[in-house]
Amino acid sequence: MSKALNAMLESPLHAFDLPARVATPTAQNRVVLSELGNMGYLVLRGKADDVAFMQAVAGVLGQALPTQPMTVLSTTAGVVLWVSPDEWLLVCKRSARDSLLAALVAAVQDLFAQVVDNSGGLTAMRLSGPDHMLLLRQMGPYDYESLAVGRCASTVVSKTGITVARTDEAGVVLVFRRSFADYTWRLLERTALPYRMCITSPAQCADPVFTPLFETV
Repeated sequence: MSKALNAMLESPLHAFDLPARVATPTAQNRVVLSELGNMGYLVLRGKADDVAFMQAVAGVLGQALPTQPMTVLSTTAGVVLWVSPDEWLLVCKRSARDSLLAALVAAVQDLFAQVVDNSGGLTAMRLSGPDHMLLLRQMGPYDYESLAVGRCASTVVSKTGITVARTDEAGVVLVFRRSFADYTWRLLERTALPYRMCITSPAQCADPVFTPLFETV
């Protein structure tokens, strides 16, 4: 993707002017949020027991796709989230999306498999702070405390679906549909009121796996 086109990308949360509200978290802030709104999302579909498919994808990613449910796998190409027995989501740098998409499509072109670019349909946010688990508990029915580091879960919060990925003990990354970004943000902001929510930059609320994939424009 060219720099000119990349510069035209607009955050799905632009109406809330989050950059103008960025602050440095203090001990008073029990929940901290930062937007990771400029990444690539590629959906991979294929059979886990198809050796040719698994080898073809591994040749591009540098590692085999995870077959254990709910796995979060860091590769040289990006972060792979296990979605279902025949579906994975690759989160990558936006600047690397086009080359990865082309390489993956070429690798599986003669196989019973599919690669789809869903970068226009998804976005993400880092949620951390001492009470981030309490906030999540209020938002949905999933047992978030049972989500170990290196695991992800797709669940429902109120009226929208969301994927929660845990890569360290300090917080989680929330992946959700851009079309529901306004709704999801309002829900987060309202629920976080008792926790003195702080909006900060990705660097100050860093996730060890996802934040390196975020690129400013």
